[in-house]
Amino acid sequence: CEITLENGQMRTGRVIAIDGERVVVQVFEGTKGISLSNVHTRFVGHPMQIRLSREMLGRVFSGAGRPIDGLGDLYPEERRDINGSPINPVSRRYPRSLITTGISAIDGMSTLIRGQKLPIFSGSGMSHNKVAAQMVRQAQIGEGEGEFAIVFAAMGVKNDTAEFFRKDFEDSGALQRVVMFLNLASDPIIERILTPRCALTAAEYLAFEQGMHCLLYTSPS
Repeated sequence: CEITLENGQMRTGRVIAIDGERVVVQVFEGTKGISLSNVHTRFVGHPMQIRLSREMLGRVFSGAGRPIDGLGDLYPEERRDINGSPINPVSRRYPRSLITTGISAIDGMSTLIRGQKLPIFSGSGMSHNKVAAQMVRQAQIGEGEGEFAIVFAAMGVKNDTAEFFRKDFEDSGALQRVVMFLNLASDPIIERILTPRCALTAAEYLAFEQGMHCLLYTSPS
């Protein structure tokens, strides 16, 4: 649903319970300033969707999939439900193709294969942000295997951390093949439910509709 406040500000939410004429709505952007008398609610009749286009490459979005890079709205080629259907693991192709990260400990001892997950565990004070940025800069596939894109999703990060990633990708030239989803520590916590779903939906679109090889990175997992 769409919730419009008296000042024209719009927030989004989803119905989580219905009891007779009463509806419980989970508001993603927070409930500050909302009461039962100062808002207009419109039910859109479908689950949460995200706009998708090849133009997503090089763009930065909020955790809910809205552009926050000052480049205007995204002209969508299609809109897709972020609540993806489960995939039968038996129908998957056997993972064989390598993604090189340029980090010898990963490439040699915990090789990243397309179609597989690679967890990276870290702790407070360790340079996991630098490792993540290095992987995005250096990750590549074999020559002649097609285009390669990276979907980067960060949840609950501080503003300086988000700026570090954005500046690092811009300075290295990697941003042109990256789609960034940033949920900041100051953003509503409930929005973090949407961030990995938006990122996964974007990755599936680039992979299956645009024919690109795609690396999805979420921080933290």
